Amino acid sequence: MADLEAPQSKTRDLDKLLLRAGNLVGPDFYPGAELRDDIRDYVRVLVVGAGGLGCELLKDLALSGFRNLDVIDMDRIEVTNLNRQLEDVGKPKAEVAAKRVMERVSGVEIVPHFSRIEDKELDFYNDFNIIALGLDSIEARRYINGVACGFLEYDEDDTPRRETIKPMVDGGTEGFKGHARVIVPGVTPCFECTIWLFPPQVKFPLCTLAETPRNAAHCIEYAHLIKWPEVHGGKSFDPDEPEHMKWVYDEAIKRAELFGIPGVTYSLTQGVVKNIIPAIASTNAIISAACALETLKIVSGCSKTLANYLTYNGGEGLHTKVTEFVRDQDCLVCGPGILIELDTSITLQKFIDMLEEHPKLLLSKASVKHGKDSLYMQAPPVLEEMHRPNLSKPLYDLMGRVQKDTVHVFGTALKNEEKQSSLTKLRVVFKGADGVTDMDTAIGA
Repeated sequence: MADLEAPQSKTRDLDKLLLRAGNLVGPDFYPGAELRDDIRDYVRVLVVGAGGLGCELLKDLALSGFRNLDVIDMDRIEVTNLNRQLEDVGKPKAEVAAKRVMERVSGVEIVPHFSRIEDKELDFYNDFNIIALGLDSIEARRYINGVACGFLEYDEDDTPRRETIKPMVDGGTEGFKGHARVIVPGVTPCFECTIWLFPPQVKFPLCTLAETPRNAAHCIEYAHLIKWPEVHGGKSFDPDEPEHMKWVYDEAIKRAELFGIPGVTYSLTQGVVKNIIPAIASTNAIISAACALETLKIVSGCSKTLANYLTYNGGEGLHTKVTEFVRDQDCLVCGPGILIELDTSITLQKFIDMLEEHPKLLLSKASVKHGKDSLYMQAPPVLEEMHRPNLSKPLYDLMGRVQKDTVHVFGTALKNEEKQSSLTKLRVVFKGADGVTDMDTAIGA
């Protein structure tokens, strides 16, 4: 394989690796030293999440021959994590996981990122060949799914361009249950296509929380859902902010003492507010092994990847099952994108206002990106001030006066009556621009 000439050639070199590996598949296939070296030199994998599953996955990938790994997690290690974590209470999970795995697996380079996934630029995620998920949050999965699908481009026939496909390997555990699957944007169902697989979170009637609490969870949710807005007004509660969680815990204790209810602890408060289910180390190990295997199969071509959905249940004996799901052709995330028709005179500010009113988007506080150029950023303040002059300029001019193109918008959307981070791809067509015919814009009418 030729040496990398520039960062943008990573995809082409990986394609060569896959092609050569695919040609080797057969009765005489053996992943020799050359293929192992290629995986070591050219493949970059990002592990999202450094909890119980993420730590296992990071270790398994390193032992499987992957040498260029990154891991991102915003949490610090707590005492309750020690049955599945790598020690060092109070330190960032990502940093400790990277350090411990590098100590145990020679030759591996792991770069830790102690930050929120939303705080990273989109280009950060585009630098990786594969994204492996070890998350315990549906919202975080939806965000990463949106990021990966956001890189996807379609040709004039609405066929995905291979060089823009960013594969994901998604693993998840819940007690003795778990799942593993490969998501190939534009080819297999993405996370949003199968969001119905995840049951809605348990919710308590507000009247019960306010008047007749019967257990510790009721007291915690009272402090979280009723007391917090009452005391803090419009200030949003951040479950990842330790001071916010401590406040809810203290209020829950007061509520429990008032009604003589035992059992309120800080760890239970975290579990109720974040909907955390206790982790089982053996489940994490099994699902991690499945995810690491699928990642190796993607880059080596040594076997057909798992395009379906593998589920595992170890609660009563042992049971595994593979289920096939169908991609939603009208998916707003992995599809070609929502078509929006605009006049060439519309300003960026008016465009952002339209996103909030669009029935399929309902996107507030939107940031807008065109290709590699950020047209407007809501945060941090220094970037908002830098891009503010663009708000009064026509979007048509900001996009280089192209007739039609794709933009990515990121903001807060209302989904299932909850505000969630959302990243969406839009196909913008400018009416009246040279070369745009009535046929081009009829689809959006």
